[in-house]
Amino acid sequence: MANRGLELLWADDPVDVFFLQIQGSGRARLPDGSVIALGYDGPNGHAYTSLGRLMVTRKILPREQISAPAIADWLRDNPVAGADLMAENASYVFFRQLEGDGPLGAEGVALTEGRSLAVDRAYLPLGAPLWLDTTYPDPETPGNPPLPLQRLMIAQDTGGAIRGGVRGDVFWGFGEEAAYIAGHMANKGRFWLLLPNALADKLLHAAEPSA
Repeated sequence: MANRGLELLWADDPVDVFFLQIQGSGRARLPDGSVIALGYDGPNGHAYTSLGRLMVTRKILPREQISAPAIADWLRDNPVAGADLMAENASYVFFRQLEGDGPLGAEGVALTEGRSLAVDRAYLPLGAPLWLDTTYPDPETPGNPPLPLQRLMIAQDTGGAIRGGVRGDVFWGFGEEAAYIAGHMANKGRFWLLLPNALADKLLHAAEPSA
């Protein structure tokens, strides 16, 4: 892909680029102070490898300390070993510049802060409403018990790390508070898929074993 003029931007921090690929969207501040929005434009087809899992397995960080900020700090403090570790994730995400509302989820519509949920499409359809019952880190007082999060969500996005029937990733928006919550969010919870009664009955009957 060299010498084809495909680059959108050159970044000054490879760790930021790495986490931008995990998030699938973001914003870049240019030297003149202006900001442009970047949105997901496709993968390279390789499977995603979790750096957090590698770091726990290799005893680089204990499991209880694994979070996006902790991983980012270690990568920056260990640039050579960090670059080698990031290279073990063969997945690469390509981006495009967004105009207007964004970022766009896999459903093709703009995500809503605190209401859009990334899910595994093998288990849940995009556009489905879900009732979420979980907790989230307190951004005002880090270290405090997590705060309750019980609300209606819409499945509007996917992610390479979102695998399984009861896995989800809340879109928290932009800014320092959103970054803190998203970076420390690893909370257990439950959700209910909301369906019309007729459709729910049909799905249940289809799932029943035949005589």
